[in-house]
Amino acid sequence: MTMERFSRQEWFGPRRPDTEQRPPFTLGLFVACYNEQENIRGTLDTVVAACREVGVEFEILVVDDASRDASVEEVRRFAQEHPNVSLGLLVNRYNRGLGDNYAEASFHCRSEWYRLICGDNVEPKETLVKIFSQIGSAEILVPYCLDIRGRTAGRRLLSRGYTRLVNLLGGFHLKYYNGLILTRRSYVMRWHSNSHGFGFQADLLTRLLSLGLSYREIPVAGIERASGTSKALTLRNFASVAHSLQNILLRRISRSLYRHD
Repeated sequence: MTMERFSRQEWFGPRRPDTEQRPPFTLGLFVACYNEQENIRGTLDTVVAACREVGVEFEILVVDDASRDASVEEVRRFAQEHPNVSLGLLVNRYNRGLGDNYAEASFHCRSEWYRLICGDNVEPKETLVKIFSQIGSAEILVPYCLDIRGRTAGRRLLSRGYTRLVNLLGGFHLKYYNGLILTRRSYVMRWHSNSHGFGFQADLLTRLLSLGLSYREIPVAGIERASGTSKALTLRNFASVAHSLQNILLRRISRSLYRHD
């Protein structure tokens, strides 16, 4: 990947120097943004409030995936109003997809731990506080939603079916695979996503689980987006999920063939 894919790379607020002993930040947060002008500032407000309540050292990197609205201007306005927040902004020249941006952003952050935040502001501050407060208790923190306020019965049924299918194909027994895991940034940097939609989450999580890493499932609450339309139920995302399911199955077959007795 080269920087030619970005039209702009900007950093706002304080930037700490790199050190050989440890990364300058504990937590790096990649905020995914695509046509989120109505939600992105609320997302950033929530993230900053949660990090400060926990007391974690953090940086935020917003990747705008070629939005056609005023999302970028909203991010810049937020940065001007919060000069003490370490905030980066990458603007894609063209739409690359969530999985690709997730992997790319991990190389631009400078933190030990790493997590995706969706720019639609669907995670309450209390949810983020609950997750961030358990950093270091396991190599992978796996949130799962007890209930998502405002989600239709059809979406809940689809989500449960997806979880069962991933468990079946991967040979695991998790409660949820779309809960935006928190893990070490180095694990993400070693993984290359060839998925453009939301399916990359299950692909990465099952890969890390297959390595025998410790994990902790965290029950959290969620809400449906307040404005705009969801990017989950699109043809491209369904194709991404199908591709990820194929990867999960092939990885399980390979693990069974090459495991050491």
